[in-house]
Amino acid sequence: MLRLFNFDKGRLKEHTPPEDQIKQAVAKASWIDAHDPSDTERSLLQAFLRTILPESDDVEEIESSARYFTDKTGVHVRSLFLSLSEGRHSTATVAFILQNDRLITLREGALADFRLLRMRARHGHVAAHSPQELLVLIFEQKVENLADALEDIHRKLEDVSYLVLEEIESDLETAIDQLAKLEDSNGKIRLCLMDTQRSISFLQRHLRNHPELQETAREIMRDVDTLMSHTTFLFDKINFLMDSTQGFINITQNKIIKIFSIAAVVFLPPTLVASIYGMNFQNMPELNFKLGYPGALCLMLLSGIAPYWFFKRKGWL
Repeated sequence: MLRLFNFDKGRLKEHTPPEDQIKQAVAKASWIDAHDPSDTERSLLQAFLRTILPESDDVEEIESSARYFTDKTGVHVRSLFLSLSEGRHSTATVAFILQNDRLITLREGALADFRLLRMRARHGHVAAHSPQELLVLIFEQKVENLADALEDIHRKLEDVSYLVLEEIESDLETAIDQLAKLEDSNGKIRLCLMDTQRSISFLQRHLRNHPELQETAREIMRDVDTLMSHTTFLFDKINFLMDSTQGFINITQNKIIKIFSIAAVVFLPPTLVASIYGMNFQNMPELNFKLGYPGALCLMLLSGIAPYWFFKRKGWL
């Protein structure tokens, strides 16, 4: 799908042209957002740009030379964005092509950053005068959304912390599962932040004629540095809670093993007595005792109570 935007009195506006005017609208658009473009749409853009659009495998390359470069088409930036699907975070790469009079984005899948930007543009809340300013604005909004995602992780981590450290009879296996998901999300956010650092650093070299955008880029870099420190803090807290949870699980398992061990020791002497008097030898003096049977029962009972009393006195129970 191709979404076309123009700048109208300093505001970003989306417009949907008729099918027979799509080529003219593409040529006049200030921002072309290609979201999962069809083969026909890709062909249209390739003919318009006079170059081959990158495929998914090309966009996912991690080398700097493949993600940040310039050619006759314009300035190319490929940046990771955070995506949420079925309660789990993932990352998706967006390819940016910045030209003097337009910005082209190529992406797959639905991304909250672009959905929010489109919604704000629909209400006239996106102030931009040039493709360069729009590109910086997209990265600024991206960092804001990553900050919101980190705040959400921190709130969830507080709930898990209460579950692990304060709640009695808590489900520790559920806590481990939640911590694993939070660690994975925090790692993906940190990856997006690191990628944003590289993207902004590259863009700054191509915004030297825009001092106001240079200042905005520096503010984004300062925000990214702060958020990177916050992700480190979250990693430390997640690791602490993970270690604590595993420790509590080990303590619970040790208590269970302790109970079985004590039970085995308590029942060992009565078992020994019963084994002795369960032997079938003819010359056993106790067999002729009238009180032999109740005596054996009493002996087994006392031999079981004795170790239990000893353990209790030692404070092992």
